[in-house]
Amino acid sequence: MKNYFQPEIETMPLEELQALQSERLVKQVQHVYENVPYYRQKLDEAGVKPEDIKGIDDLTKLPFTNKDELRDQYPYGFLGVPLDQCVRIQSTSGTTGRRVVAFYTQEDIDVWDECCARAIVAAGGTKDDVVHVCYGYGLFTGGPGLNGGSHKVGSLTLPMSSGNTDRQLQFMEDLGSTIICCTPSYAANLGETITERGLKDKIKLKAGIFGAEPWTEEMRHDIEETLGIKAYDIYGLTEISGPGVSFECEEQAGMHIQEDHFIAEIINPDTGEVLPEGEVGELVFTCITKKAFPLIRYRTRDLCYLTRKKCSCGRTHVRMHKPMGRSDDMMVVKGVNVWPSQIEAVLLNQGYQANYQIVVDRVNNRDTIEVQVEKTPEMAKDTSVPTEAREKKIVAGLKSMLGIKVDVKVLAPKSIVRSEGKAVRVVDKRDLYK
Repeated sequence: MKNYFQPEIETMPLEELQALQSERLVKQVQHVYENVPYYRQKLDEAGVKPEDIKGIDDLTKLPFTNKDELRDQYPYGFLGVPLDQCVRIQSTSGTTGRRVVAFYTQEDIDVWDECCARAIVAAGGTKDDVVHVCYGYGLFTGGPGLNGGSHKVGSLTLPMSSGNTDRQLQFMEDLGSTIICCTPSYAANLGETITERGLKDKIKLKAGIFGAEPWTEEMRHDIEETLGIKAYDIYGLTEISGPGVSFECEEQAGMHIQEDHFIAEIINPDTGEVLPEGEVGELVFTCITKKAFPLIRYRTRDLCYLTRKKCSCGRTHVRMHKPMGRSDDMMVVKGVNVWPSQIEAVLLNQGYQANYQIVVDRVNNRDTIEVQVEKTPEMAKDTSVPTEAREKKIVAGLKSMLGIKVDVKVLAPKSIVRSEGKAVRVVDKRDLYK
């Protein structure tokens, strides 16, 4: 079985890596110009010909691509190969508009599987592990991505999909799952249930690979303590391939981007200017090996920064900081920029679990924001601290973090519906009035 820690690629000196990226970028631009009419038109309008792109130094000559364009060109407008060469599609949820349908050739699937295999190995996975995949399957990329990666590593793969917590725990105990792959909110849900049922000594998990939604360092520490594991971040998006675009190693200090397949940039989201290493901005990806759905300078809307600081694991690929939020997830409430991750950090720092919801509304033309959070079972038993006192402490913490007053309701345990996939953290009722 192949070892999917690949030193010849993952520890490649920067000059060699950039030469490889340049070679692949030149071929990719030629590919999209010849095979994707929409891109040919975009490049022509920008006054760019394939021969103008001689390497990564010319990347900024290429125009950006955004999600609205993908929706407008649904379903086949970005297809880069004849349809009979495609073997699969995956798709976004389409909750805010038309779906985005991403196509894959068999070669694209093989690359994706390899990327996810590298992520599993970076989390300590081997052919002797039992990889418990409870991301959703179907059109969602989470389940198929980690499933394929686990097969590549040679691990025993449990394709559990999401939901049915009783069955998840039964298989986890009976088959000795050692690595779990799911959303962080569902990991927190599982940890809570395992604790309640006294199953921790019967669970053999050593690591978890969590992604598909934002999560804070405070939530990571909570999950690690509850499940007794090391929690690794993984990043991806359907438009680029799915999970495995980047992943954490044992250092847990940023996710290594698989630069032999993707070129990353950080730009000023307002001006499009490329920002230097270490500055926070919008993450942009160019796919340099994908054939069926080859996106050039795709704006992810995720806000983070990149670093090439030497990593103790030996990998030389650039690392991206955990996304701090999405430019389109940011809420403007009472004239202030608010990210759910800021609220989560305050709650977890005060000892609450990641069971909360943010309700934003507009009353008499004024914004209101309320945070609903559950007591832990220990808090519920401790009657020496009144609920009102807990609420006031959270209000003060949020005022310090956000600069605005936030209403808070501290609820009994199990009051908020649990997530078996991506958690619904924000209910913005103002959308109803648009």
